[in-house]
Amino acid sequence: MVIPAVLLFATFHTLPAIQGIYYSFTNWNGISLTYDFVGFKNYVNLFQDEVVKNSYFFTFKFAVVATILVNIISLSVAVGLNAKIKGRNFFRAIYFLPNVLGVLIVGFIFNFFFTNILPEVGDKLHIDFLSTNILGSEKYAWIGILIVVIWQASAFNIILYLSGLQTVPQELYEASSLDGATKWQQFWKVTFPIIAPFFTINMVLSMKNFLMVFDQIVATTNGGPGHATESISLLIYNGGFAGGEFAFQSANAVIYFIVIMVVSIFQIKVLQRREMDM
Repeated sequence: MVIPAVLLFATFHTLPAIQGIYYSFTNWNGISLTYDFVGFKNYVNLFQDEVVKNSYFFTFKFAVVATILVNIISLSVAVGLNAKIKGRNFFRAIYFLPNVLGVLIVGFIFNFFFTNILPEVGDKLHIDFLSTNILGSEKYAWIGILIVVIWQASAFNIILYLSGLQTVPQELYEASSLDGATKWQQFWKVTFPIIAPFFTINMVLSMKNFLMVFDQIVATTNGGPGHATESISLLIYNGGFAGGEFAFQSANAVIYFIVIMVVSIFQIKVLQRREMDM
């Protein structure tokens, strides 16, 4: 029963990946029937291309900021939802709703909001910053994408943190209260050490997902203005399938894969070591 799944996975995942590595050592443009081997020329050119460098810089800046903000917001909301408040299950469902919606749909909705609704509100309130379309600014467009990503990504992280909070024994809170611990001390000394594995999972998954950001950018700025918000994934897609740089972007994809793998392993090692120290 496993063989069909393995064959499908190999056909649509492993084989294309191997082909991509193979083509990264050629000059194939993705269309012509002939191509030549160029060795490591594509890899050398990657480190000399300013567009590629700017794309990596933007992607890492975006991923780091988004990962930090998403986890801070998600953990704060999860702690609040875990408290004994009325309608707790209702609020849990509301906060999880963004995760159900399609990424492109959410992106187009926010695109309309930033382009039409927010500028109109800014004009009526005479707020210059809101009167202009933030997605049309080279300096601030990435903030608009960040808002979209945080709004949707927080939903999944909240659920994971809620699952972790369910594992904390109430007796520990009662004992710490008798010892005179404040709410912050209870969180830092009791709650966080226990949910540290969930924190590790969320941090690693968040960083990996944000390094691969694609759909939200396509739906909001499509990499613009200029190349200001062009992520690595979008650069690989545009250059490889529409720009005649299939081999060059295949090399970029290989480097990209290695970078994500190294970052993820580094995160796991550091965060797991922190778990043990706690």
